[in-house]
Amino acid sequence: MEFGYFTMPSHPPERDLKEGHDWDLQTLRWLDDLGFTETWIGEHHTAPWEPHPAPDLLVAQALLQTRRIRIGPGGFLLPYHHPAELANRAAMLDHLSGGRLNFGVAASGLPSDWAMFHVDGMSGVNREMTREALDIILRMWTEDGPWDYAGKHWQVSKPEAMFGFLKPHLKPLQTPHPPIGVAGLSKNSDTLKLAGERGFIPMSLNLNPAYVGSHWASVEAGAARTGRTPSRADWRLVREIFVADTDEEAWRLSVGSMMGRMMGEYFLPLLANFGFKDYLKHDPEVADSDVTVEYCARHNWLVGSPRTVAEKIEQVYHEVGGFGQLLVFGFDYVHDPQAWHNSLRLIQEEVKPRVAHLRPGAVKAVA
Repeated sequence: MEFGYFTMPSHPPERDLKEGHDWDLQTLRWLDDLGFTETWIGEHHTAPWEPHPAPDLLVAQALLQTRRIRIGPGGFLLPYHHPAELANRAAMLDHLSGGRLNFGVAASGLPSDWAMFHVDGMSGVNREMTREALDIILRMWTEDGPWDYAGKHWQVSKPEAMFGFLKPHLKPLQTPHPPIGVAGLSKNSDTLKLAGERGFIPMSLNLNPAYVGSHWASVEAGAARTGRTPSRADWRLVREIFVADTDEEAWRLSVGSMMGRMMGEYFLPLLANFGFKDYLKHDPEVADSDVTVEYCARHNWLVGSPRTVAEKIEQVYHEVGGFGQLLVFGFDYVHDPQAWHNSLRLIQEEVKPRVAHLRPGAVKAVA
């Protein structure tokens, strides 16, 4: 099993934007030094607790300050980007990365973002736009022109050469393109079906493990449409993880610190407004009012000493049926950087060896 990182990025609303950005860069340098395999960086436009609107700005800087870790958006919100422009920009970014770029995409789930860009997310237009944009991006990267694409939301052409020297020429360094990842939240997730259908990397966001186990059915349903055989080795799970020398210390530094604050002030109220608190419950009979930070820490988070966290990971692994990589959910510990660095270090040095025997079946999803 490998470990990576998934960050929204999350920062408290009072955090200066540059200070938050600098914290994210510092964390990425740590992840690279410690041997984490990959990191995914989110995009949001109207959430003060998720203040980064352009993940590629952070990706470009981080690529210059790291050596091995794969980095990418997690993901670009495709309804808000012209697909031809984004295809060209990401192709250039792949060259700057030396082939370390991952390309994450998402449909956007915040109603406030929908309102800003006049996208009708309630009726699923955001998902339509995501599929259409992705089709265009892949054609831009893999199909020579000339061709025309007349879609419902965009019209794009790859024209013939003009004057003998003006022509579309930008393609990614990686062939046929960088690895593509998509994140899913709900049951029967359309994005996870898309992952199975296209052979993309599926990522399940940080919900109750019993609920997340249903996500693999969506991947398999999508794969069945195109005759693919998905591999659980490609499946990423995003989890809140905090490791310290003792269980008591880990609880204090997580529930009693920024992890607890962000969940209490932002994430839990957000899910409650969507009616998603059920996704955090280990038992549907649990009352919404009982789904607190402490409840999530006991039932969903992986918090404790290295031994405790390894045991919890193994339990989740068997509960969902196996997965290939665990993505640590990122938090802002500007006030106590040593605690966060130590947690990341313990994950790699003491937790990872304890779960090295967890290896899902080996057939890779078709690229």
